[in-house]
Amino acid sequence: MVIGTVARLAKATVYFGAQEIFRELSWEIYHDARIGLVGPNGAGKSSILKMLAGEMETSKGLAQITRGVRVGYLPQEVHFGLERTLLDEALDASPTLAGLEREMRELEALMGDASVYDDEKKLTRVMEKHARVVAEFEEKGGLNFDNRVRATLRGLGFGDEDFALPLAALSGGQKKLVGLAKLLIEQPELLLLDEPDNHLDLRGKEFLEKLIADYPGAVVIVSHDRYLLDIVAEEIAELEDGKLTLYVGNYSEYQFEKRQKLLRQQQMFQIQQRDIQRLEFSIRRLLGWGAGQNEKFVRRARSMQKRLDKMDKIERPKMERRAIGLDLNAGSRGSNKVLEISRLAKSFPDPRGGTNAVLRDVNLTMWLGERVGIIGPNGAGKTVLFRCILGQEDADKGEIYIGPSTTRSYYSQEHETLNFDNTIADEVRRVKPMIDREVFGLLGRFLFSAEDSKKKIRNLSGGEKARVQMAKLMLQSANLLMLDEPTNHLDIQSAEVLEETLEDYNGSLLMISHDRYFLDNVATRIVELEDGKLTEYLGNYTYYVEEKARRARGEVRKYVRDEDDEEERGMGKGSGKRESKKLVNRI
Repeated sequence: MVIGTVARLAKATVYFGAQEIFRELSWEIYHDARIGLVGPNGAGKSSILKMLAGEMETSKGLAQITRGVRVGYLPQEVHFGLERTLLDEALDASPTLAGLEREMRELEALMGDASVYDDEKKLTRVMEKHARVVAEFEEKGGLNFDNRVRATLRGLGFGDEDFALPLAALSGGQKKLVGLAKLLIEQPELLLLDEPDNHLDLRGKEFLEKLIADYPGAVVIVSHDRYLLDIVAEEIAELEDGKLTLYVGNYSEYQFEKRQKLLRQQQMFQIQQRDIQRLEFSIRRLLGWGAGQNEKFVRRARSMQKRLDKMDKIERPKMERRAIGLDLNAGSRGSNKVLEISRLAKSFPDPRGGTNAVLRDVNLTMWLGERVGIIGPNGAGKTVLFRCILGQEDADKGEIYIGPSTTRSYYSQEHETLNFDNTIADEVRRVKPMIDREVFGLLGRFLFSAEDSKKKIRNLSGGEKARVQMAKLMLQSANLLMLDEPTNHLDIQSAEVLEETLEDYNGSLLMISHDRYFLDNVATRIVELEDGKLTEYLGNYTYYVEEKARRARGEVRKYVRDEDDEEERGMGKGSGKRESKKLVNRI
């Protein structure tokens, strides 16, 4: 086991073309570190991981790995030979064992070769070498390697029936899990994870958190999931404006400490600026008095100027970073009953034969102003449910009622609402005709320049496509927003802007999300889709976790209608249009 520093950056500088990403970064990573690497999109976080993984060179300076330390790197997008099976890919997790196994097979083939078999000396040499290779294979855990691989895949949620699946049949989240499985099997001393939670459902994220907490080596993780960073990070490394700043603690502690630091810096900056202004005024006054007449005043002025020049200047802190200018307005009030789904069912043909019932008996009612978060495992049918509500998919049976005054806007996880052949400017003009000046003004609020407006949608990054979708939502002024994983491609600052905007939004929200921090801040009701049915929890994500645990323990909660609350909402006693509920504990 390696003790002490496992990796370090020494005055590392990186350029992309003529653009400097960061300059002279220095950083030491210790053997038991749990570090969350955060910063705006484009700051260079992935570049740091690639340098440490040996997949990218520094322009200047060094990225060093301590001798004997193995590095495991999981990139944002994992790429495998899609014709291979899940098990075959996982069995390639240890190049060392794979190489030893190949060598054993080659030596065994040589033993059966007549030219070796008939030559006693040659046969002895081959047999001795084979014995050494077998001993090394056993020492490195090769004898139970196959069983270890299978057990790891099962631990990640794959069933034995999945082992023969081609990788092409797996979802993005499942491919990420295969990449994680290979790292788990190899157990490198330094684990570098670049957004490993992308495409993972809640169960996958919970497994990832346990993996990082129990991992025997150092872990550096780039993630926009603030909930995950709160749980696993013991240190936050912030990369911003080309500088790396370290904070002890998790994400929430970092946020608080950073705010305090900025306030202290702002205070010290203002004090120093007052001192500088006084000195500069004194220098000008002395020079004026001594203008060609009193050398004593001139010498004093020069002396003060030298002190001013040598002063360590405090930088003006950036209290507010440039962020997206999202402003959502529902326009019309909309119907009291926004949405009602009754006994909805939807099945698809199963490739293995028969049908796969994704939605079995789904019931859901939404009232004006509600903020409902839909959660559930990947493949549970959440997006299918959205497609049925939007009329993009026909249900097998059941009914969907949309309030007559309800207007819908849809944010798609896969950006399906965008025409990839359009430019950004043309895409927003699909919603509302605008002259160039209006288009540039709108797109500027979403951090696009006038030159950016000419870019094709297909050439944009995931975060840029997300910002275009947000701009379109703003123009549509719908009173029901249907959001499918809206924070997936957003950096933390943009996700926080979205949360603040939704807090002020006066319409209704129906959201699919695996972002637990987002659900905690925005949702007022959680519905869990599992085994084709919805289960309701009247609170945010934290409430859902607590209530689900209570139900698992057999505790019961009784719901009592609050008629006074109904009157306040203008619905009248016993109207039946909305049941506002107070919770009463009963064990």
